[in-house]
This record gives sequence, C-alpha cells and structure tokens, in this order.
Amino acid sequence: MPITNQRAADHPFLRHMYGDAYFPDHIVDRGRAILVRLCERIEAERPSDLAALYALTQAATEEFNDLDEEFGAAGSGIETVGREWIAEDFFFVAAAYGFADADVEELIANRDW
Repeated sequence: MPITNQRAADHPFLRHMYGDAYFPDHIVDRGRAILVRLCERIEAERPSDLAALYALTQAATEEFNDLDEEFGAAGSGIETVGREWIAEDFFFVAAAYGFADADVEELIANRDW
C-alpha cells in the first residue's frame, strides 16, 4: 500500500548512505524498504501512543539488525555515522506521524549496531 502521509512519501530515506560509497546501494535499498514498511505499518495500525509506536519502530530496528550482517558481508557495516543517519530517519518518521516527542534512543532501543 502506498504511503499516504505526503511528508513521509516525499522523504529521501537514507540519502546520506546513498551518497557514501562505503554503503552498497543494493543493501541501502533494503534499509529504505524497511523504513517505507514502517510508515505503511504506522498508517495501517495507527498507534495511539508512544508505547505502540515504539513497538513498531523496534520491530523495524530488528530488521536493521539483520541488515547489518549483510553490510558486514559486503565489507561495510552500520557504524557511528550510519547509526546516526538511520536514527535520524527513525525520528523523522515518528515526527511525520505526530510523535515529535518520541525519544530517538527508545525508537531504536533494541539495535545491535
């Protein structure tokens, strides 16, 4: 289902990672897809509070945990700069859906990267 939130639909997810040759584009594409699916889930499930939102973002974080292994196999990895860029996009999603008071660390609390 296409994203209906125009801010989210127009957002260039992981744009900094695409601009850095350290991160293979085909793996970044999968990360972008995780964030798009997160938006779709938020629109479908309409979390009513931060706890419900965190459940959705932490499920997406689990997918990024798996993706980090693929980055590693490709000679890359979600390191300090990559972590910040991914975290920024998680916070962007939260804010775009009305949760500007979300704690970015809680959004990705279960990260392995």
